[in-house]
Amino acid sequence: MLLASRLLIALFSFVLCIFAIRGDCECATDARPDCPEIKWRHKWGSNASDNNVYRPIPVKRVVIHHTVTPECNSFEQCSRIVRNMQAFHLNTKKYQDIAYNFLIGDDGLVYEGTGWHVAGSHTYGYNRNGTGIAFIGDFSAKLPSSKALDAAKHLLKCGVENGALDTNYELYAASQVISTQSPGLTLYNEIQEWDHWSPNP
Repeated sequence: MLLASRLLIALFSFVLCIFAIRGDCECATDARPDCPEIKWRHKWGSNASDNNVYRPIPVKRVVIHHTVTPECNSFEQCSRIVRNMQAFHLNTKKYQDIAYNFLIGDDGLVYEGTGWHVAGSHTYGYNRNGTGIAFIGDFSAKLPSSKALDAAKHLLKCGVENGALDTNYELYAASQVISTQSPGLTLYNEIQEWDHWSPNP
């Protein structure tokens, strides 16, 4: 009876964690070896949003962006940029929240945006069925740091392991699906070498 009770408590905690608003609960599933370090919203100082649009998982598409902001090499720098970006998206763009599901700094850390379960505003036509990952900086003429690129690849593996991404997901550059220069020509050439990249959105 005691064992059954403990199992029920563990299962209930896990379900609460999965459906917690934007990952404020740090799920054990994100501590796997292939998962990068993720800075959840409360750690980078996010503002709350009451306009969440939840979407079914697994998601079948991933869209890569760059932010065309200054780059960042520390948690303090990256957190400040992500906070400013969220404020811009909320107050000027009138989005429901920060546009991206995840952002990645040159420090090699992943910053949770709307997360796996909540739709972003990153790519018209791909917000409810695509996860938007943005590299912090401008990567038209150079690549993000090797730490950032590794973090992105681990995040994608993590998404598949956690059931948030379809095992056969397709990876696109934003410029393949909308009129934009994002994620920059150099980064676009890089992601064409990644697993799951698709030339035909």
